[in-house]
Amino acid sequence: MITVIGSANMDLVVGTENFPNQGETVLGNVFDTVPGGKGANQAIAAARLGGDVHMVCCVGNDLFGTSITDNLQKNAIDCTGVAQVEGASGIANILLSEGDNRIIVVPGANSLLLPSHIDEVEEQIKKSKLVILQLEIPIPTVVYALAKCQAIGVPVLLNPAPARGFELDMMPSITYLTPNETECEQIFGMDMVEALEKYPNRLIITLGSEGARYFDGERHVIVDGFKTTVVDTTGAGDTFNGALAQAIVLGMDLEKAVRFANAAASLSVEKFGAQGGMPTFKEVQERLEEQS
Repeated sequence: MITVIGSANMDLVVGTENFPNQGETVLGNVFDTVPGGKGANQAIAAARLGGDVHMVCCVGNDLFGTSITDNLQKNAIDCTGVAQVEGASGIANILLSEGDNRIIVVPGANSLLLPSHIDEVEEQIKKSKLVILQLEIPIPTVVYALAKCQAIGVPVLLNPAPARGFELDMMPSITYLTPNETECEQIFGMDMVEALEKYPNRLIITLGSEGARYFDGERHVIVDGFKTTVVDTTGAGDTFNGALAQAIVLGMDLEKAVRFANAAASLSVEKFGAQGGMPTFKEVQERLEEQS
């Protein structure tokens, strides 16, 4: 079982031909509401790959909260750890134009995921083979969850996004840390190679279309990405993390697990939306066989 402790949002996506200037009104050409949030995205990525996934998050007592929970359940995720709280659910307002995006995140209910919620799911954590965390919930809750997992002896995969919330004191409690190149530099303030060598088999740096890399204690392992036709890169990192977690739980060694995660991420960018392109286990296996 994988337990994901993290954020769950409703993404409000608006497309327009040109970004408006300050004080300007422009016409949009696309509007959609799409469930998102890094926690929910990673949970769904793992579940699509056959994972037994339990979600721990907070949603508001509004229509978005109901939709977020319904979407998790439709993806076969156990929602006993989803708490409905007074107020609004988290949202991300995403403005798309000219091949770029501008995003405003309002945490809403995500900011109310407290250490007490972690205590409430302690028995669930004890049964987990892996816990996934990100940094879109209050940092004290992340720190508390890490300490709880360490005390119980459950490994943790932490995706340090947004990186500004990461604290180096977290590292002793983390089994796998998965920053991208920019996040790695922000966190460690050192050369990527030096950081990798400091944390063998624990620090896995994602490289976008180039794949990912880690240091195994003797050599730097670069796991290449896969050829793909990019439609939308939103959620590729979340797909990588969910897939990596599922591969680890299935018992793959680290190199095979990273390759599996790369394949899943390459499939995810071929469709629109963070969750829309998240693949099944069969689809990932086919991608691995195609490009072996």
